[in-house]
Amino acid sequence: MAKNALPGPFLSKNWLGSLDSFDKAKIVMLGLPFDGTCSYRPGSRFAPERLRLASWGLEDYSPVYDKHLDDVKFYDAGELEFPLGNTEKSMLLIENNVRTIFESGKKYLGIGGEHLVTFPAVKACKKIHPDLAIIHFDAHTDLREDYLGEKLSHASVMRRIGETVGFSNIKQIGIRSGLKEEFELMKKHNTLVKSSNDLNVLKDKKIFLTIDVDVLDPAYMPGTGTPEPDGLTYREFAEWIEFLRDFDIIGADVVELAPDYDKSEVSTAVVTKIIRDVLMIM
Repeated sequence: MAKNALPGPFLSKNWLGSLDSFDKAKIVMLGLPFDGTCSYRPGSRFAPERLRLASWGLEDYSPVYDKHLDDVKFYDAGELEFPLGNTEKSMLLIENNVRTIFESGKKYLGIGGEHLVTFPAVKACKKIHPDLAIIHFDAHTDLREDYLGEKLSHASVMRRIGETVGFSNIKQIGIRSGLKEEFELMKKHNTLVKSSNDLNVLKDKKIFLTIDVDVLDPAYMPGTGTPEPDGLTYREFAEWIEFLRDFDIIGADVVELAPDYDKSEVSTAVVTKIIRDVLMIM
């Protein structure tokens, strides 16, 4: 029997609305199933695959942005395969693939996985776009020098990024947990955002947007590795994303969904909508 002899139709394994060609796309989506430095509850490695399936429950039209996903012109490249237990090699795989995306003149959207996956993506972006700033949504500071002696950790990812782009080029939203030293570092470099006006200093820069979904309150996002009470409501978060539509976002990622901790699958549904809205503003 020929490969395509069955009449189908068959369920796609790609994200809803994805183009069938890398070359045609303006944005490339890359799955990053890595949680090798997770310090509490593992499982974010399973998010990219589950999010693809859940995306087919979305409407592809956004009334907020008056766009269909077809209008976005993005390509779902699938998931990278990581060598289990080798963090440095995994980070290099991400950096090399993301650099290829930027060298091809395209924007990047990563789907994690734990938050450490942001660091190699930012490194790749910085090489192509030197005037780079970071907008960071998270419950946690992620500014530790190391975690249990490891400098490559999801708990220190923003420290490594600050060393790469300069701490003055980082703005952080939703932070409510961390060490005293980390909060002192945020105060020193004025990274913590208190109102949307604090972001206007980045209007002339290229932006990498990184979203740890635990920025949302666990009432909306129980399916994450390190839930932290007193977070943003979904409406508050959505208003922040809408505000960012006028910024020059050339790279982004959405990380730290751990779908198996929410058997209702509501957390996964919420993150699919976050991803759809991020695509709309890129």
